[in-house]
Amino acid sequence: MSAKNSFNDEKNAQVDVHHVAVADADVDTAAKLAAGLDHELTPEESERLRKKIDWHILPLMCILYWIQFMDKTTLGSSAILGIRESTHLTTNQYNWLGTIFYLSYLVFEYPQNLALQRFPVGKWMSINIFVWGVALCSHAACKSFGGLFAVRLILGMCEGSITAGFMIVSSMFYTRREQTLRVGYWFLMNGTAQIISGFLSFGTLHIKTSNFEPWQWLMIITGILTLITAVAYWFLFPDSPTNAWFLTMEERAMAVKRIQENQTGVENKHFKSEQFYEALCDPKTWLFALFSALDNVPNSLTNQRQIIVSSFGFSNLHTTLLGCVDGFIEIVTIYSGVQLAARLSNSRAYVGAIYFIPNIMGVLIINFLPWDNKVGLLFGQWLTGVGTTGFVLSLSWLSSVTSGHTKRVTVNAIMLISYCVGNAAAPFMWQAKYRPRNHIPWTIIGICYVICPLLMLAIRVLLQRENKKRDAEPRDDTYDDVYIEVVLPDGTRTEKRVDKEYLDLTDIQNRDFRYVL
Repeated sequence: MSAKNSFNDEKNAQVDVHHVAVADADVDTAAKLAAGLDHELTPEESERLRKKIDWHILPLMCILYWIQFMDKTTLGSSAILGIRESTHLTTNQYNWLGTIFYLSYLVFEYPQNLALQRFPVGKWMSINIFVWGVALCSHAACKSFGGLFAVRLILGMCEGSITAGFMIVSSMFYTRREQTLRVGYWFLMNGTAQIISGFLSFGTLHIKTSNFEPWQWLMIITGILTLITAVAYWFLFPDSPTNAWFLTMEERAMAVKRIQENQTGVENKHFKSEQFYEALCDPKTWLFALFSALDNVPNSLTNQRQIIVSSFGFSNLHTTLLGCVDGFIEIVTIYSGVQLAARLSNSRAYVGAIYFIPNIMGVLIINFLPWDNKVGLLFGQWLTGVGTTGFVLSLSWLSSVTSGHTKRVTVNAIMLISYCVGNAAAPFMWQAKYRPRNHIPWTIIGICYVICPLLMLAIRVLLQRENKKRDAEPRDDTYDDVYIEVVLPDGTRTEKRVDKEYLDLTDIQNRDFRYVL
């Protein structure tokens, strides 16, 4: 017996149907590819394919994340290169330039996620990269707060596609364990960006041109690098395993089969309102969102870091070079953190929580160390960069515990909107009246660093309880006999069974889904 209704309708109507034929729109885009592969992958085939995927997409992801973070922090780098004096910025206006970036990011984040679901991921990202490259170059022509406000708004609007796009692509191509490492690899490029940006700032300080200041040269150089990256993405970055240019048809089917263990599928281009509402009603969505907001209040240090270091008594030249140490610390801590989380089973929350301890120590040092101990204060500031590992782990963790493409897009958007809320509100802590010790903002940051690890542990307890509940349930066979029509190489049409993993089910619908911890 067959039916044209979707499997969700069959379940809701409680019809006793064991063989259900479903439309393409109901299932994952990879369902036909997976159904057409008649053999199981050997470990050797899987490893060979992973290396090929790594070689073609991981360098591009790392380069773009380096570029985007360097572009985002050009405002902070320009603070000691003369931008505040050239454009006559007050402290409040400078803070607003940090805030408008994230407000724009926030407003456009969900539309960006919907666009990433509707349009080819690689092409959509490349368009956004190109527009923000133009906006970055345009910084050099700005003479006032109004002009800088406009271009920073455009930067935030476009950059909202990048992290969301990377989270989607990572879940398309990699297993859960691999996602933790790969997200760590492209996120640690933030540290690389700080190092390169420090050297660029140092170099531009030595450029002597009569009508063009060092901060303007920094904007032009980084803008050109961004435009080059946009072109590379248009031609080289894949949209999904189902159409990746560097994979043969058989390898595409194997790539899809390889991530079957995730139980998340690849993607579905149709918006499903029931998955949207499920995302809003899922408690873990809001726990991750609260973590994201609080963890990014300290991220306001991005635009304040060089100002703070300079206030310790270091010269502009020394400050630009000392910024490289922040980048080195971020690289080491993120790399070590994701390696531990990947190697130790179900340890994401524990590793993330432990890495917050140095941050808390750093805040205490900065708040209580005598002001004339500038080396000690500098070490305290460096310690506050260790906890970035927690946010990196939360990104890969969220992708691993969320299934159903519309739900995943929605949850990603909510988490990144929360990221924007924390980043947008925080710059206003840094008021002139709190200088030079800045006890108020540092205390707020310290409180955030205490709450965030507790939230990670709370998420773990919630997911662990749900896993135990599902272990005690009888097996759900609702989706065992679902079929889709496929065309064989000889042109004949037949129905082939679709594995549950490719039915675009949410993690709540699929009772075989188990949450990684």
